[in-house]
Amino acid sequence: MKNRTKDEVRLKHILDAIKDIELFITDILYDNFETDKMLQSACVFQLQVIGEAANHISEEIIRSYSNIEWAEIVGLRNFLIHEYFGIDIKIIWQVIQLDLPELKKNVEIILKNIME
Repeated sequence: MKNRTKDEVRLKHILDAIKDIELFITDILYDNFETDKMLQSACVFQLQVIGEAANHISEEIIRSYSNIEWAEIVGLRNFLIHEYFGIDIKIIWQVIQLDLPELKKNVEIILKNIME
């Protein structure tokens, strides 16, 4: 039960960070994102939050939802923290556009399942 509560909190952190990124980029095109350092920083920070939360998800959840690339999520966080000045903004944009919608859907499913 203790792990379930911790997982729920961490999963909600992931979901909140994704929703923040969605809010930040509403009606934003890549050209705007590429030149807006404040927007980039806000999105990168939320990606770090996602990675940090994912790093603390229980092994039970990781095994049960192996379709999610947990190690890659944590790896992105580690890269963003340690290589901040080497970040390729195109890759960040691709992660936001291509990976986050699927992650959001999966996290919502997990939350629904563990809260039942």
